Amino acid sequence: MATWQIILIVITVLLLAATIALYIVGKKSQKKKEEQDAQIAATAQTISMLIIDKKRMKLKDSGLPAAVIAQTPKIVRGSKMPIVKAKVGPKIMTFICEEEIFDRIPTKKEVKAVVSGLYITSVKGLRGSIEPIAKKKKLLDRLKEKAEAKTKK
Repeated sequence: MATWQIILIVITVLLLAATIALYIVGKKSQKKKEEQDAQIAATAQTISMLIIDKKRMKLKDSGLPAAVIAQTPKIVRGSKMPIVKAKVGPKIMTFICEEEIFDRIPTKKEVKAVVSGLYITSVKGLRGSIEPIAKKKKLLDRLKEKAEAKTKK
């Protein structure tokens, strides 16, 4: 066998091994995520709250309790997370929000949120509905609108 064939076989075997390893790790993490979602759903409760502020900030700077920060992995502490400050009853509290619903949460409005501990999983508008997210226009669509506006003048 030529050396290029041996190198090609070795690279193919390594890629196959990496693919199998990623598949196994993905399955394990998917099971872990499903278990965590089940625990969150079991402890979820609906709370009425006034949203004061929402930001994406590092966990260290978020104002969450030290016990919560100590329990999180070190990699997550440095990454930016969706943080929501809300008034629940007479208390002002800091919550971690799910990434998917963070953009839909209105500020300076009262909402009903499904909360599990300090984690907001879903939000419903208390007075009226929550405004849908306005989709950003693509560059090509914006350029077409500008061109149409110029031709109409």
